[in-house]
Amino acid sequence: MKKTMLTLSLLICATTLIFAQHDHAKKAEQKSEESMVMFKDAKIGSAYEHYIHLKDALVASNQEEAKKAAGQLEKSLKVVDGSKKMLDLTSVIQKVATIDDQRKSFSTLSNEMTTLVKGGKLSTGKLYLEFCPMANNNAGAFWLSNQKEIRNPYFGDMMLKCGSVKETIQ
Repeated sequence: MKKTMLTLSLLICATTLIFAQHDHAKKAEQKSEESMVMFKDAKIGSAYEHYIHLKDALVASNQEEAKKAAGQLEKSLKVVDGSKKMLDLTSVIQKVATIDDQRKSFSTLSNEMTTLVKGGKLSTGKLYLEFCPMANNNAGAFWLSNQKEIRNPYFGDMMLKCGSVKETIQ
């Protein structure tokens, strides 16, 4: 009887583990599909990828990584028409002394990037225009993301999930 109970318990545990792994793999695949974005203009696509790198560095509150990402974004923007203001902002993000100052410039950069990507036409995927009402001393600020899940670049871990999706760009 003990052997049967032990075997049955092991079988239930193994089945539960298999279903949990399958569910995890399915969620990872959905997240991967959700974050896949391609633009008709490869130059805008490259710039957008570096923008996301910058956003993620700010979410992680990593000032040095944000400087590096801003430098890469600056290089990619040099070949994009109408990006003068964004080039200036990426330069500021690389030079300022604090992450708070980087975040202030990122707010304006995000507004400019939103205009650029809306004009750039997506060929695959969708983007989310997200908004935090408490950023910029409660004036609020937008940012772009590949995921619907909020990861706030203006507060990092302090208020990671503060914000909401305001628009889906397809």
